[in-house]
Amino acid sequence: MADTERQTARGKVLWHFTMSLDGFVAGPNHAMDWMTGFSVRPGLVEQYAETTGAVLGGRDGFDAYPDVSGIYGGAWQGPVFVLTHHPEDAQPADGVTFLICDVAEALRIGLAAAGGKNLEVFSATIGRQLLERGLIDEIDLHIAPVLLGDGIRLFDNPGGAPVRLELLNGDDHSATVNVRYHPVLAR
Repeated sequence: MADTERQTARGKVLWHFTMSLDGFVAGPNHAMDWMTGFSVRPGLVEQYAETTGAVLGGRDGFDAYPDVSGIYGGAWQGPVFVLTHHPEDAQPADGVTFLICDVAEALRIGLAAAGGKNLEVFSATIGRQLLERGLIDEIDLHIAPVLLGDGIRLFDNPGGAPVRLELLNGDDHSATVNVRYHPVLAR
């Protein structure tokens, strides 16, 4: 199976994360230090920087990482929208707009600001809500070879129905993805 195709800017809603093999997109308290030391395909970060028009995130993630100038290593600059229930106590930041509205309205605002490029969703909770409403165009995951064991899951929906997905790279859209790793012993 081939790696994903080159990213394109088609005005899609892209739920995008690097995820641990056990399904976490952040460690406890939104910790992201586990993401260092992994290699990525050359040019991948630049592709996302070129095709992203706006970012929609949640308040907890923003509070943990309020410096939005570091998105894609600083290669991307653009409008960032943070959906929150309490914008009055949010720390202002350049390029960040705090929204207090329905998730579908936040999506509409973000897509309009993206100017025909992709709106990237950087929130597990917002992504799940948009998925439930049929408003996610693609889920784009980079699976890092690490097991976190705790943190924020990509998709947490206890008691909910399974959500079937189609694989976009490869010939068989219902194929499972096979990965194979061995544990690296701490020294």
